[in-house]
Amino acid sequence: MTSLINKLGQYDVLIAHDEIPSRQYRLSSDNGRGPKKHLKRLNAPKHWMLDKLTGTWAPKPSAGPHKTRECLPLIVFIRNRLRYALTNQETKAIVNQRLIKVDGKVRTDMTYPAGFMDVISIEKTGENFRLIYDVKGRFTIHRITDEEAKYKLCKVRQVKIGQKAIPYIVTHDGRTIRYPDPLVKVNDTVKVDIATGKFTEYIKFDSGNIAYVTGGRNMGRIGVITHREKHHGGFEIVHIKDAVDHTFATRISNVFVVGQGNQSWISLPKGKGVKLTISEERDRRREKLLASQ
Repeated sequence: MTSLINKLGQYDVLIAHDEIPSRQYRLSSDNGRGPKKHLKRLNAPKHWMLDKLTGTWAPKPSAGPHKTRECLPLIVFIRNRLRYALTNQETKAIVNQRLIKVDGKVRTDMTYPAGFMDVISIEKTGENFRLIYDVKGRFTIHRITDEEAKYKLCKVRQVKIGQKAIPYIVTHDGRTIRYPDPLVKVNDTVKVDIATGKFTEYIKFDSGNIAYVTGGRNMGRIGVITHREKHHGGFEIVHIKDAVDHTFATRISNVFVVGQGNQSWISLPKGKGVKLTISEERDRRREKLLASQ
């Protein structure tokens, strides 16, 4: 009985000296088994448009500048979109030949997560692509010129001051750019030169500028910012009007400014980001059918 009391007393001392957290850490560390290395096809993002009957597994994106649910792995782009390869092994052979560049850097990882506004270049074929969304929220194959492939647009996520009072900004694709213009704020857009990694110009997040919606149910739509609602303690709402005077609203985190006024700094996809209703799509199909007869 005395030994039991002594043990209980020692246990109370351990609690008093805060030594129990180490015991909890030891117990919890046995449960983790590391990051997931596989991704089932049924759990893959829908905008990859993978056939669920082709196989069980989908390519698991590597760690990179874009999130898993918001990226497009190079293997999906090369094999499923461009059809330059038929199998996994053929895609691996292409990237191992150092033929694929993302934002000017050679990528030999076929599961590298490319994302919105990234420039994919294939020098052997002389092709350049920019990853942007269509009005249904899917990455579209958008070909661009060699001149446009020299730059990309990045949304500013953070503006901070680092060690030795050096100011810097963090963009949506994970870039850290030091010594930015003092007028650049969060939600603004900077034009980054791919060769040097430095930004040359910037666009303020203001009413009257053209913007791209990168999330939510209006994903892929393009229009001009009309006004911005500020809600203290809640989400800020941005109202946008597209080219056919349709108006819609979304959160400020989903809005990506791509130009000043009505002039976009990048080439826009087919349809100019105008989302049609089912009846409008039907009427357009009928008009094309009648015109072809």
